[in-house]
Amino acid sequence: MSGKGGVGKTTVAVNLAVKLSEKYKVGLLDIDIHGPNVPKMLGLEGKTLEEKDGKIKPVNYNNNLKVVSVGFMLKEQSTPVIWRGPLKHKLVSQFLNDVEWGDLDYFIVDLPPGTGDEVISITQLITKPAEAVIVSTPQEVALLDVRKAINFARRLGLEIDGVIENMTSEVFGTGNVEKVAEEEGIPFLGKIPLHKKISQSGDSGKPFVNDKEFKEFAEIVEKIEKIK
Repeated sequence: MSGKGGVGKTTVAVNLAVKLSEKYKVGLLDIDIHGPNVPKMLGLEGKTLEEKDGKIKPVNYNNNLKVVSVGFMLKEQSTPVIWRGPLKHKLVSQFLNDVEWGDLDYFIVDLPPGTGDEVISITQLITKPAEAVIVSTPQEVALLDVRKAINFARRLGLEIDGVIENMTSEVFGTGNVEKVAEEEGIPFLGKIPLHKKISQSGDSGKPFVNDKEFKEFAEIVEKIEKIK
């Protein structure tokens, strides 16, 4: 989750899911209803959700990773989804209860930015204790939104696994998110550098997580594994 858009939540969610699926059974749910980018980032554009015996079949990325996104329901990715609260809540409930997820070790949810309907719905509907990973960029303008996301998670009773600083660089700065984590008394999971390859990986549908150049992200995944 994050307090604002464009900070790299989907990038983190996708690469975290792919890396964990090397050893675990993983479900990845994209409930960014107005900007469902998971299909593109995983190279799954054109795939659709199928229904069988009253259950929705997720799209398989590999043998261990099942994916569901509103993007699989759109004929064209440029089609806008113009929905209000009740419809969003119903869809989130359907994705949780009517999808044939099977037995999973990890269930990762890519949330939309902010603290709107989808975020509230998912925290209300998940029956098991949920944990938050908060993503931010290091600019000063983003830090207020980090604190909002932290306070929001606390008010909803979410355990905060930690925060990630994405796009750390001379351009946007470095270390600011770590300072916020220290001040708020929550774990700092690590930094992801601003790099052309990472941007290209999302555009090409090929996750960067196994690129040895970005060992920082592998270390973040290891920290999240240890939490469980």
